[in-house]
Amino acid sequence: MRTDIPADRHGSFARAVKSLVVPRPIAWVSSRSATGVDNLAPHSFFTVASSTPTIVQFVSVGEKDSLRNIRRTGEFVVNFAPADLFERINATSTDYPPEISEFDAVGLTREPSLTVGVPRVAESPAAIECRLHAQPLPIGDSFLVFGAVTHVVVDEEDMDERGPLVRALRPIARLGRDEWGELGRIRSTRRVPYRDAAPEADLP
Repeated sequence: MRTDIPADRHGSFARAVKSLVVPRPIAWVSSRSATGVDNLAPHSFFTVASSTPTIVQFVSVGEKDSLRNIRRTGEFVVNFAPADLFERINATSTDYPPEISEFDAVGLTREPSLTVGVPRVAESPAAIECRLHAQPLPIGDSFLVFGAVTHVVVDEEDMDERGPLVRALRPIARLGRDEWGELGRIRSTRRVPYRDAAPEADLP
């Protein structure tokens, strides 16, 4: 038997959907205000928008400091969100006033970026430097932000000859309610070409 979930008082299914669209990777976005204040905030609606050119996207739910800063400067950094920084990542979601930098408030170190003026989080094992690809797209109560990737950096110990190692990076993810998650079982497999998967009689 299934249960029909009604819309809440705002006419939205968001709470239920956020518990079903899981796990969600976290864009730990650093940005800089017009007055030079460095902002840092986690955004859990985050993914890749394009492979070539490489473009990432995250959603700002409402008009937040990250969105305002990126509109003004056209730059931001997505810092990797590892399990060992969980408490400080969560702490940067506090609604500090715009004149207070989350870097300073939660005790994180600024590291100069290579291609943008916005700093990276030195304690993070990886970072994706971005320039705003297009004006943020308003959707409902949110804004979709596209970043053209200008540089990627990863700690050497978290890499092998094929690239970043997810087991070493240990990402955290947002789940539903107030829940967060870490990596569980990991399986590796390659895609099966149609010619190998289809019965021989079905091949053209």
